[in-house]
Amino acid sequence: TATLSIPDARRVEQSRMVVRLSPSLAAAMIDALPYLAEYPYGCTEQTLNRFLPSVITQRVLQRMNVDLAKLKEKRNNLNAQEVGDAAERRARWKRFDHSAVFDDELVAEMVTAGVTRLSDMQNGDGGWGWFSGTHEQSGAHTTATVVRGLLIAVQNDVPIVPDVLQRGIAWLEQHQMQELLKLQNADGKVQPYKEHPDNIDALVFHVLILAERHNPAMQQILFDQREHLSTYGKALLAWATHKLGNTEQTNMLRRNLEQFLVEDVENETAFLRGQASWWYWYGSEIEANAIYLKLLAAIDPQGQTAPRVVKYLLNNRKHATYWNSTRDTALVVEAFADYIAASGEMQRTMRAEVFLSGKRLGRIEFTPANLFEVDNTIEIHGSAVPSAEQQLEIRRTGEGNLYWNAYTTNFTLEEEIAPAGLEVKIERRYYHLQPSTKSLQLPGKQANVVDTQQAGFTRTPLEDLQAVPSGELVEVELLVESKNDYEYLLIEDPKAAGLETIETQSGYFSSSGRSIYRELRDRHVG
Repeated sequence: TATLSIPDARRVEQSRMVVRLSPSLAAAMIDALPYLAEYPYGCTEQTLNRFLPSVITQRVLQRMNVDLAKLKEKRNNLNAQEVGDAAERRARWKRFDHSAVFDDELVAEMVTAGVTRLSDMQNGDGGWGWFSGTHEQSGAHTTATVVRGLLIAVQNDVPIVPDVLQRGIAWLEQHQMQELLKLQNADGKVQPYKEHPDNIDALVFHVLILAERHNPAMQQILFDQREHLSTYGKALLAWATHKLGNTEQTNMLRRNLEQFLVEDVENETAFLRGQASWWYWYGSEIEANAIYLKLLAAIDPQGQTAPRVVKYLLNNRKHATYWNSTRDTALVVEAFADYIAASGEMQRTMRAEVFLSGKRLGRIEFTPANLFEVDNTIEIHGSAVPSAEQQLEIRRTGEGNLYWNAYTTNFTLEEEIAPAGLEVKIERRYYHLQPSTKSLQLPGKQANVVDTQQAGFTRTPLEDLQAVPSGELVEVELLVESKNDYEYLLIEDPKAAGLETIETQSGYFSSSGRSIYRELRDRHVG
C-alpha cells in the first residue's frame, strides 16, 4: 500500500494517475541487445559481445516458450519504474533496426560470423590481443574475456572449434603458472617476483574455474591476500569459490564484499560501492555489480538484495537502454539472464489487482506467454482521480516478485505546492539580500591591529507570498538531493513574478569549485 496526496484545488480535467506493474525488471535486458548487435566497430571484445548476449537472451526466452516473432513487435514496458508513454519509448528503442534477436536464422548467422572472426583473430600463441593480427601481443585481460565468453557460448549450444578454445585455455593456464611463480618467489625476493596477487590473477582464476581447470595454490594465495583485490576482483573470486563448493571461503568473501553494500530502503536499490578508480577495468562499478549479481543469483536468488541490485543497474544505464560500453552492457545482460533463470521471475503466473481507497481500478494477469505483450498499465483521468489523501493498494495472487510504480499528474491551484520527489528532490529557498557592513580587525604591516569595514549582504529568508520592494536583491538557492551519481542534471527554475536576473549573459560560471553551465531565459533559468 501507499498513500497518494491529490490536491483539492486543481484543474480536475487535467489530472492523471498511472500505475505500471511488472513481474520482472530484469526482462528489460532485451532493450540493450540491438545496441550490441549494431555496434559499428570490431575489436576482439566487441566481436564477442555482438552475438553472445543475443544468444544468452534468446536461450532464456526459448526456455520460456516465448514467440520471438511476436517479441519483435514488443508493446509494453516491463521496467515498471519508468514513466512516460510506452509507445514513445518503444519508438526510441527501434532506432536500432537490427532484428536478429528475434530471428533464429539471423542469430545463427551472427554467431557463425562472430566465432569465425574470433578464430581468425587468435594469435599464434593461443591468446588474443585488442584487435589481434600481425605483430599483435596477447593480453591476459582480453584473452580471459574471450575464453570466458566462448565457454558461456558453449553452455548455450553455440558450436565452437574445440582447438580454438583449448588453445585459449592453455594460454591462460601458462599465464597463471607464471604469475604463481612470481608470487611464490616473493618471500625471498627472487626474480621474477611480485609481492601480492592482483585483479588480473582473480579474473584468470575465475575463467579457468569456469573451464574446470583448478589451481589450488593460486586459490589459496588469492583468498589469503584478498585485501589487495578490488570489489570487482573479490566478486570474481567469490563466484569461483562457490563454483568449487568452498562454502567457507565464499561466505567470507561475501561478508567482505557487503561491507561496501549501499542499500536504499526508500527506492529499494542496492549496490557495491567501488574501491578502485574508474579508469581501471577493475574499477568499473557497473561490471563489479553485474558479477556480484551473478554471485547472488548462484547463492541467494530469492533474497531481497538481488532484485535491488537489478533495479540499481537499470537505474544507472548511461544511454537509456544500455550502459557505458559493449563490455559492461554484455556483462549486465548475462547477469540478468542468470538472475531470471535462478529466481524464476519470468516463469510464474500471477494476478495483480489495483485498488484506490477500496475501489478497484483494474486487474492484470501475467503469464510467461503474455509477459511481453500484456498491457501492464492502469490509468485513470479527470474526475476519476479523487481529491485528498488516497490509499493505493495492490493485491497479488500467485507467486513471484511484483514490481510497481505509481505517479500522478495534476495542474494544482494551491497557493503553496507541497514538496514531493523520490530519485531527485529539490528544495528552493528565497532570501532578501540587504547591503550591510561588518567591522573587522586585521593585522597591519607593522604588526599592529587595523580596524576596517567589510561590505556584504544580510540574508533574510522570504516566506511564501511575502512581498519585496521593487529594486531589491533576491537570492535563489536550490538544494538538490540525489539518490544516484548522475553525470549531469538539467534543472529549470521558473522566475517568480517581477524577478529578473542580474546577469545578462548565459554561459559557464564557477560555484563551489565546480563549473556550471547556466542559461538565462525569459521565464526561467536553466
